[in-house]
Amino acid sequence: MASTSTLTMKTIFLVLIFVSFAISPATSTAPEECGSESANPCVNKAKALPLKIIAIAAILVASMIGVGAPLFSRNVSFLQPDGNIFTIVKCFASGIILGTGFMHVLPDSFEMLSSICLEENPWHKFPFSGFLAMLSGLITLAIDSMATSLYTSKHAVGIVPHGHGHGPANDVTLPVKEDDAANAQLLRFRVIAMVLELGIIVHSVVIGLSLGATSDTCTIKGLIAALCFHQMFEGMGLGGCILQAEYTNMKKFLMAFFFAVTTPFGIALGIALSTVYQDNSPKALITVGLLNACSAGLLIYMALVDLLAAEFMGPKLQGSIKMQVKCLVAALLGCGGMSVIAKWA
Repeated sequence: MASTSTLTMKTIFLVLIFVSFAISPATSTAPEECGSESANPCVNKAKALPLKIIAIAAILVASMIGVGAPLFSRNVSFLQPDGNIFTIVKCFASGIILGTGFMHVLPDSFEMLSSICLEENPWHKFPFSGFLAMLSGLITLAIDSMATSLYTSKHAVGIVPHGHGHGPANDVTLPVKEDDAANAQLLRFRVIAMVLELGIIVHSVVIGLSLGATSDTCTIKGLIAALCFHQMFEGMGLGGCILQAEYTNMKKFLMAFFFAVTTPFGIALGIALSTVYQDNSPKALITVGLLNACSAGLLIYMALVDLLAAEFMGPKLQGSIKMQVKCLVAALLGCGGMSVIAKWA
């Protein structure tokens, strides 16, 4: 099941890239400054390169710390996965992911696809960003649901509901054994971890590519600090999901490794393509804008449905109003932190 789901998600990612390049030629008319370097005095390739190298190292370390901290939390008594502190930290990290989708990725997509460098028709006539984000959320729901159904059908295990509603309309086949309930919940954690990693990797490559391709030293300096904070706490959210999925140590390492290296890889790719890649060229705007919209829909769905809603509707928080308030405050702080960072990144 895991390999099938991973293959499906990779296929979807490749299709999105193909489609974005296929429709890029519909951008022949654009102002002269589009696709050319800016006259901004901050633009200096010689000074930008050392800053990009620093960014690769700093973001790699921050990402490793963020995604690795939850994986080693079993060795810290007050950070046990079933403890209150872990739950609060996880809600904070979920707020970070939600804030990333709403305050960073989606606005960037709207800005790119409404650029003056794109033709009026169709890019300024239809809200492609909102449409693709909506479609991406529904596709994520389908992948989430189908992957779970395929696995449970194979093992003849019922699904434990998230808690979204009660009554005849929400009939489910309940597990007949306690072990079945535990297996069903473990499956949910594994599906969540895989789909969440996909969404994070897509947008991490995009932001890394943008940073690596720019020669604006003023922008890079602000982005380094903002992205370190962003990657660290986003990694904590992903690391918590990987920990709860109870993968083998090798799978945990691979998932953490791919998360940690994705943004630095994007930066390195941006550096390599900086001579041919212009972030204000029509093709770049369309490709990155479409990928951002898809990533935003996925991240928003995962943060709200599979992370926050599942946590708040679970027995632990439903049994304590005090814990609900604490987790809500933590989620708000996460969203607020990403909203503040949106000023620079």
